[in-house]
Amino acid sequence: MQILVTGGAGYIGSHTCIQLLNSGYEAIIVDNFSNSKPEALKRVEQITGEKLKFYKTDILDQEALIKVFEENKIEAVIHFAGLKAVGESVTLPLKYYQNNIAGTLVLLEVMEAFEVDKLVFSSSATVYGEQQCVPLNEALRVQATNPYGRTKLMIEQILQDVYQSNNNWSIALLRYFNPIGAHESGLIGEDPSGIPNNLVPYITQVAVGKLSKLNVFGNDYPTYDGTGIRDYIHVMDLADGHLKALEKVLSTRGAEAYNLGTGRGFSVLEMVQAFEAEIGKRIPFEVKARRPGDIAVSYADPSKAEIELNWRAERGLAEMCRDSWNWQKHNPKGYKKITENQVTS
Repeated sequence: MQILVTGGAGYIGSHTCIQLLNSGYEAIIVDNFSNSKPEALKRVEQITGEKLKFYKTDILDQEALIKVFEENKIEAVIHFAGLKAVGESVTLPLKYYQNNIAGTLVLLEVMEAFEVDKLVFSSSATVYGEQQCVPLNEALRVQATNPYGRTKLMIEQILQDVYQSNNNWSIALLRYFNPIGAHESGLIGEDPSGIPNNLVPYITQVAVGKLSKLNVFGNDYPTYDGTGIRDYIHVMDLADGHLKALEKVLSTRGAEAYNLGTGRGFSVLEMVQAFEAEIGKRIPFEVKARRPGDIAVSYADPSKAEIELNWRAERGLAEMCRDSWNWQKHNPKGYKKITENQVTS
């Protein structure tokens, strides 16, 4: 069965491709490498022993997407492609609205033309915005506080409208929390372009000497140590969640949102301490002003996904830290430099 994966060379996309291939699916990848590397796909092939079919294509390019659908018998789509940095979205909102929303509209139009009506959408916990209570559950009123989150929220609303207009559609809206970690092989992991926007690659790049210190954005939040609290989830648990969601959309109809998280939050300083324990060295940091659009506390109620998708996160914080560090120490420059004991296909 052929599954189209948009943004399949990215961090979460590449790990999901491993699980797709290991489960017997054929993955068709579309990616423009705006925040990913071709090397990631080679390493997915190395890990799985399977070949990927790849198109270097932007989802805004409708003609190119039509060609992908013409040349393959695609039965479902997992849609990761999109810009994803909260801070950058505040600075460049038009870029985010154009890329994320317009790109999704193009994809949906092509899917509709080829009668492909099964979709797993990469949404985000940012759609919840600032809430008065945690854990966050899918019944809460969504109220994103930054342009990135609003693009995810708008796309969710578009997808709900698509289903209402045609009940043959089957759509899973996956609101995942903070993915960290890497494949246990250390061959693939998170390799952001430039200075990382997310905490964990920032920590590991400091630990490996690529960056001199960690910037902690805000220590005056109303939390027990003043730093922001997030629900961190292992990227392989997240990949497994996408497979469970795929099974759901292939066998049912509807449009449902699901949290993918652990149900527990850790502060920035707790994460620093956890990595120091794993790495065996101090992580120097400096406190900076809060970033626009950031919130104090966010962690999931994942019970709906456990009940309806038969999924829950299995890997703990120690495994997340271990696998993140294993990737970084063997790939200090990310995919730009291959270590001596790693040979790509």
